[in-house]
Amino acid sequence: MAKSLTKALLYSYLLIASNLLMSQINIDEKKYQIHSINIPVNLNFANEKLPLQKIDIRERLDKELLINTYWQSRTILLIKRSKKYFSIIEKILSKNQIPDDFKYLAVAESGLENVTSPSNAKGFWQFLEKTGKEYNLEINKSIDERYHLEKSTQAACEYFKKAYDVFQNWTLVAAAYNMGISGLKNKIEQQKVNNYYDLMLNNETYRYIFRIIAIKEIIENYNKYGFFIDQKDFYKLPSTNEIEINREIKSITDFAISNDINYKIIKILNPWILGNSIPNPQQKKYKIKLPKSKNQFMLQNDTIIHICSQKENIYELARKYDVSINSIIEWNKILPSKKLKKNQRIIILK
Repeated sequence: MAKSLTKALLYSYLLIASNLLMSQINIDEKKYQIHSINIPVNLNFANEKLPLQKIDIRERLDKELLINTYWQSRTILLIKRSKKYFSIIEKILSKNQIPDDFKYLAVAESGLENVTSPSNAKGFWQFLEKTGKEYNLEINKSIDERYHLEKSTQAACEYFKKAYDVFQNWTLVAAAYNMGISGLKNKIEQQKVNNYYDLMLNNETYRYIFRIIAIKEIIENYNKYGFFIDQKDFYKLPSTNEIEINREIKSITDFAISNDINYKIIKILNPWILGNSIPNPQQKKYKIKLPKSKNQFMLQNDTIIHICSQKENIYELARKYDVSINSIIEWNKILPSKKLKKNQRIIILK
């Protein structure tokens, strides 16, 4: 009987909790709303306008805008990474007279990360090994320049220029980057149309341009799509110097230590170096990036200037600001036993 009473009480508690939860959900439903997206009137890729008057085009764009707006975690990362890498990509595109919008291909391809696809394409621009070598990227057991942002971006530009010679249209060039020049050319000849928006293609390429345009629209107008990011939250690249070498490096670890940094920092700044050495039997020239300052890999602290009263000491300040005594000594270059004077300025980093 006691067990039955316990079960009855437990059931009652669960019923009450369930009712409370449902009532809370009903309240929250009034607050939480998911809206359809207003599609902008004028959208373009590389100054080539989208024919949004066509029903299927509008629906295909709507799909990509919805996916990228409501996949918030991924999209906010793309927005934050864009500040880190776009300035490098933009300069190389401009130098090669490639429209600036092509930087969004790198976002669509890799999310601005050095990822590897199931087909073993690698890097920001997702080059297969054969294609990478065709466009003068070094790929072997020690070096993989598909992970070299500047060199792989230049290789992508060479591809874009080659495709433009064939298609004379930047939207088709972007589509060709996804499915290959010959593959797209065959579809154009088969279907007897030369406009991307009139072609029926494989599912990936069929979505590709729309995904790029959706990403472009959201990154350029992220507040409009509900993303609010402080400037301090955008990711940044550290300032670097380059060392040119034309010799073997037997140990990247030792090379890093000799330059007053560690192995991890060398690999972060130079992801194209695959292992712990560069054999270099042909004495090729490589440029290795090093940080201008080790402090660039540390978050900048907020600085507090404390003006001392007559009887304060560093032990009291350490308790007050919740920092270590040794930190105060280091920040201010003072001795532990030294008395603090009235009106003395003490630096505290938080």
